[in-house]
Amino acid sequence: MAWILIVLAGLFEVVMALSLKLSNGLSNLWWTLSFLATAALSFGLLAYALKSLEVGTAYAVWTGIGAVGTAILGMVAMGDDVSPLRLTSIALILAGVVGLNLAGGH
Repeated sequence: MAWILIVLAGLFEVVMALSLKLSNGLSNLWWTLSFLATAALSFGLLAYALKSLEVGTAYAVWTGIGAVGTAILGMVAMGDDVSPLRLTSIALILAGVVGLNLAGGH
């Protein structure tokens, strides 16, 4: 159950980053409220999951989902540059998260 919470927290982190971008420096009320709500949900789910998971592995998975998801969303929906180096870097983040999990983060 805790791993499901980490994945959900990571997905909320992606929405949080998108909302922060669209808030235009926190000047757009609705996107600012979206940012605040998804930040609270993301951190809350992470905090709850940390009751039963190792902090290093759980945090790495959470930030990995957020970083990879945000980078991909930025490239697909926000017009961010796509390059072989960016795609390779995303793959390396994924490999690191998987490696930490396999190393015993249960």
